[in-house]
Amino acid sequence: MKYVLVLGDGMADEPIDSLGGMTPLEYAETPVMDGLAAHGEIGIVHTIPEGMKPGSDTANLSVLGYDPKKFYSGRSPLEALSIGVPMKDTDISYRVNIVTLDGAEPFERKTILDHSSDEISTADSTILLNAVLEKMSDSRFSFYAGTSYRHCMIWDKGEAVELSQPHDHLGSVIGPFLPPEPFLSMMKRSNEILKDHPLNLERIREGKNPANCFWFWGAGRKPMLSPFEEKFGKRGVMISAVDLLKGLGVGTGMKVIRVEGATGGLNTNYEGKAQAAVRALLEDGYDFAYIHVEAPDEMGHQGSVPKKIKSIEYLDGRVIRVVKEALDASGEDYRMVILPDHPTPISVRTHTSDPVPYLLYDSSDRDSEPRGHHYNEREAREEGIDIGPGPCVMRRLFSR
Repeated sequence: MKYVLVLGDGMADEPIDSLGGMTPLEYAETPVMDGLAAHGEIGIVHTIPEGMKPGSDTANLSVLGYDPKKFYSGRSPLEALSIGVPMKDTDISYRVNIVTLDGAEPFERKTILDHSSDEISTADSTILLNAVLEKMSDSRFSFYAGTSYRHCMIWDKGEAVELSQPHDHLGSVIGPFLPPEPFLSMMKRSNEILKDHPLNLERIREGKNPANCFWFWGAGRKPMLSPFEEKFGKRGVMISAVDLLKGLGVGTGMKVIRVEGATGGLNTNYEGKAQAAVRALLEDGYDFAYIHVEAPDEMGHQGSVPKKIKSIEYLDGRVIRVVKEALDASGEDYRMVILPDHPTPISVRTHTSDPVPYLLYDSSDRDSEPRGHHYNEREAREEGIDIGPGPCVMRRLFSR
């Protein structure tokens, strides 16, 4: 038996008037997921523990089978694991977004326009990161390039300060959300250096958002996670474009597969991720594959209904279909679970803590009668199955 978990980050949503009261998941054409749902189980799961912020960090940790209230030590340290940052027990890690601010003055009156600087490429973002570091140095802080707009800072013998997440304040004046020192001075200095950088001037000419300011958040200490194989008795692989998920893979001892062209954006290498999972399961002898797709979350943050629908359709046709057809052709029995980690509703452009719909399919259940399910939030709620907290997903997947 092989096991697959496909996670559409932020895929769940709320009914949207322009879609006739449907959610993007309900509106999207998803024949593969609907076909699996017709012969599978659908229900809801609570991926965000009560009292914790709804983030991809806590939610994916939960879905992977680790209780965030026991294992969570901050978001950035997980990303640091993926980048290969050597963390001491006394280090504090921070996520550093390179964001888009408008040109208002003074600094406190600026508005945050884009937390991802138009999904800036890793190459361009690294150039801008280095441009700041050439003119801004402090022996307490070390910076490391990550993926796209996501970078990492280590504060030697520092403090874990809770700071605002940039994607929670899109379109807002930044004054009320600015951090204390020393972060504020570094933000202001980065903006001074980046606002007229030649690469940003070129981006503006091309109609792209300039990447013109650092934004710090996600503080935490070095994580201590138990091995996935020891916990579940399964050899697993992690496939994702984003450092957070790759860090979860590293931290739990899973094999992290890095797929060329996987960007975390709408135009990521969907087929490459699916094919990497198939090879791991059918050629390399792994038992379990965790396939993470970031695009629905990014489109939710952008507030784009058409792009979020498209990202869900891509997940269905270019990831799930590829994996399903390959496993069907192999003759290998498999169980597959599909779900979001949290909702990222278009209406608020950030994460919420609402329960999410899951779909569980077992290829060995060949005699099951079609149940008439479609995979979406409404039908999952109406089915009446609530499996409880996020770690129940993995137990549900591995139990028969």
